[in-house]
Amino acid sequence: MPLPPPPSGARVNQADLVVVANRLPVDRVVDASGEETWRRSPGGLVTALEPVMRRADGAWIGWPGQPDIEVEPFEFEGTHLVPVSLSSEEIEKYYEGMSNDTFWPLYHDVIAEPRYRRVWWDTYERVNRRFADAAAAVAAEGATVWVQDYQLQLVPRMLREARPDLTIGYFHHIPFPAYGLYSQLPWRRQVLEGLLGADVIGFQRVADAGNFARAVRRVLRFDTKATGISVPNPDGSTRTALAKAFPISIDAASYVELAQRPEIRARAAEIRAELGNPRKILLGVDRLDYTKGIRHRLKAFGELLADGRVSVDDVTLVQVASPSRERVEAYVQLRDEIELTVGRINGDYDTMGHTAIRYLHQAYPREEMVALFLAADVMLVTALRDGMNLVAKEYVAARVDNRGVLVLSEFAGAADELPSAVRINPHDIDGMKDAIMRAIDMPPAEQGRRMRALRKRVMEYDVARWSRSFLAALEQARSARESRDAEAVTA
Repeated sequence: MPLPPPPSGARVNQADLVVVANRLPVDRVVDASGEETWRRSPGGLVTALEPVMRRADGAWIGWPGQPDIEVEPFEFEGTHLVPVSLSSEEIEKYYEGMSNDTFWPLYHDVIAEPRYRRVWWDTYERVNRRFADAAAAVAAEGATVWVQDYQLQLVPRMLREARPDLTIGYFHHIPFPAYGLYSQLPWRRQVLEGLLGADVIGFQRVADAGNFARAVRRVLRFDTKATGISVPNPDGSTRTALAKAFPISIDAASYVELAQRPEIRARAAEIRAELGNPRKILLGVDRLDYTKGIRHRLKAFGELLADGRVSVDDVTLVQVASPSRERVEAYVQLRDEIELTVGRINGDYDTMGHTAIRYLHQAYPREEMVALFLAADVMLVTALRDGMNLVAKEYVAARVDNRGVLVLSEFAGAADELPSAVRINPHDIDGMKDAIMRAIDMPPAEQGRRMRALRKRVMEYDVARWSRSFLAALEQARSARESRDAEAVTA
């Protein structure tokens, strides 16, 4: 079932910068007349890479978001998009199976039990090959290819074998587990070898890079020193792959601009009025995922109501939980459990004029999210395990008034960068309750001190700095390789 993209001719071997990701940065939309068009996708990865691709005459390779469709390469807002077709069966086995029912729970400390199925792995390997072939076809001689995330861990090695002229980077957006967990993976050697095809392997936290290096030492017996890993080449020589932390961030300036718009500030006031003008609004914004600690957050808030430490007339929790992986059984069960919990708490504590929890199982545009950030007095980020959590940074960037309190799980990567947040262990429900009360009662002067420090960090270390630092590391890797090649020629 072909989809007609905007008219364009396919390019071959022309892109100097190629991004390879599971999804294209666009979604297909159908207007009232039935006409099919494309619009930029929401989400952390697209938000993070959008400024990079806008500045470069690059190509983005990814799945167009629907099964069993063929889409020709096309141009979109200055980026050449190269769709990779996936069948319904491949989505079930490569994406829902291997990526999200094996790698995702394993890499998130086995919060849910991972399943290991050989047929999933076989499909994962085949799909990774398709992405690698697409990148090899579109990359110019000596180009830089930047592979994104756990769905494509085999692509770097496949690319290196097909196109040794390329400089290859890989960024791992989710945690990398400790060896005791990683060692359970039946295909642990193949994944490590796949990742070590890259010249630079980026992680969110220093601890993740350390976990990866330890796995390499234990499984492959390669030498590691500081952030360098000695990787043998087919000719018997060695090269050094860099494995280190490059914490991802956001386009902070865009959130500042939105937060200063009069219509968005007016919308924030409307939200407070619609909620009955409570004294304090608590906010959670997450994908509906078991790693986000939503159940723990609801339990803590429910107990605060039961203990009488907060009242429904005084404090409201707004929980935005955008739909996620709705065909994976663990997520179906999670949604049912959360909605039952919300219904129970609201049934016990709602009044005619106030609701304890306003639960919103839908995604919202960025403008509405910034209005929510401005309306909320306390932002709750209670992840049980998270690579970074960009929502924490988005809230901070939007608080141009230097007010509001960020309550942040120590198990989110953002905790390494945002020490002025109120830190919590989400497994400690009593400790979380105390932290929420501390945030609710925090004086304006202390809010200001903390928020100014948080905003300084987020504004300085934005997505542009993240991309510059990663691309600079790739450029250093390219220069080092060229120097070695020149020495080999003259030797």
